[in-house]
Amino acid sequence: MARAGSFKAAAVQRAPVLDDGWGTVEVVLDAIRKAAAAGARLIVFPETFVPYYPYFTFVQPPVAIGARHMKLYEHAVVVPGPVTEAVGNAAKAAGAFVLLGVTERDHGSLYNTQLLFGDDGKTLLKRRKLAPSGQERMVWGTGDASGLKVVDTAIGKSGALA
Repeated sequence: MARAGSFKAAAVQRAPVLDDGWGTVEVVLDAIRKAAAAGARLIVFPETFVPYYPYFTFVQPPVAIGARHMKLYEHAVVVPGPVTEAVGNAAKAAGAFVLLGVTERDHGSLYNTQLLFGDDGKTLLKRRKLAPSGQERMVWGTGDASGLKVVDTAIGKSGALA
């Protein structure tokens, strides 16, 4: 595959919309449009940006987080699903690669997952954090190693780690 020489990358630092998973997706879509308009070919978001990082595990005792955890579960991203479709469409429209951290919901568990979307809108990589640390273990399951790889793209070999 032919490689692009140099390219512009954007590291997005925006606030999620707490307790509104789709609100955070709207923030993502807006950031993709703005970064692409500024010439970015690679647009990267923080760890578990959608729906939001579960900060409550750091400020509340374990016995008190049940309701917050269930709300996070309700807003978590299903892959594939409406969130991946919307972000994939935005990546394609922008002609950019997008790396997005999400809390993924799958078979009753949550995972700290990173998704790489191609400039064609396709999901190129899904990588789950292998070993959540500390109190993160109360939120996310242990990932497997299936996403520990790189994919060949027009901007170079790409992968993800948290």
